[in-house]
Amino acid sequence: MEAEQEQQAFDPASFEHVPVLLEECLEGLAIRSDGTYLDGTAGGAGHSRAIASRLDAAAGGRLIALDQDPDAVQTARQRLAGLPATVVQTNFRYAADALAGLGVAQIDGALLDLGVSSHQLDDAERGFSYRADAPLDMRMSQEGTSAADLVNTLDREELARILRDYGEEPYAWQIAGRIVEARQETPIETTLQLSGLIASAVPPAVRRKDKNPARRSFQALRIAVNHELDALEEGLDAIFGALAPGGRLCVITFHSLEDRLVKNKFRRWATACTCPPEFPVCVCGGKAKAKLITRKPIEAKPDELADNRRSRSARLRVLEKL
Repeated sequence: MEAEQEQQAFDPASFEHVPVLLEECLEGLAIRSDGTYLDGTAGGAGHSRAIASRLDAAAGGRLIALDQDPDAVQTARQRLAGLPATVVQTNFRYAADALAGLGVAQIDGALLDLGVSSHQLDDAERGFSYRADAPLDMRMSQEGTSAADLVNTLDREELARILRDYGEEPYAWQIAGRIVEARQETPIETTLQLSGLIASAVPPAVRRKDKNPARRSFQALRIAVNHELDALEEGLDAIFGALAPGGRLCVITFHSLEDRLVKNKFRRWATACTCPPEFPVCVCGGKAKAKLITRKPIEAKPDELADNRRSRSARLRVLEKL
């Protein structure tokens, strides 16, 4: 009750998030009205509402929507009211526990939309944006270690690793050095303070060419703060394990690190033989666990690209469990 009371100041109407590749996701899920489905990233409930609207509660149709962000949970509960849907506040990496807690043994389909919601980006106070000044936060769950904690405590080597591995930032070492140097004089506490330091650490030619030199570093810190790649690895395994035969898994990614992880995971599940390539014949007797519905990722069509700029980097992959 206390957590719910603390959240009363938040207005769900302010949670804006246009669902990307909506029709493609609905087609990919091949929804049955009597099926049980999981939306592991409810966000503003755009995808969730479209899925739940196609379910028949009388026939047993049901949606379980998960999100770790308390703002998203409050929004989803309001926007899914009256539909056969249950909203649970948790990270999708714990999908197996969430389903078990609801007595759900198997699901007929699942969706993961891995993008940061428009609400999280546009609400400056959440600290995700390098365009507006705010406390340096970036915590999707609004709990735990913040981005400010990382930039003010990690050594140069670890900061550079995060920027390089999670942001593919070519000037990671220089940026990390500038951060460590600056924090010796004063703590780095705001988004514009950090973005200014990042800009000062890259060559002038890069600043002139790239309007937002902080973009890659902010992505890297967000991934590190929220343990996004670890959560994705664990979440995919948990959700695939819960899928019934014939169940579909749809995943929307927004950057190359996520997409590579999903592509490789899907490929392994869809591969029968696991013998080394130098073996002349298969000796493992392996069987594929799934089949790829999309050989190549689905991208937004021109009309969606025109209406929603955040769909530009979206990639949808679909898998069916055998």
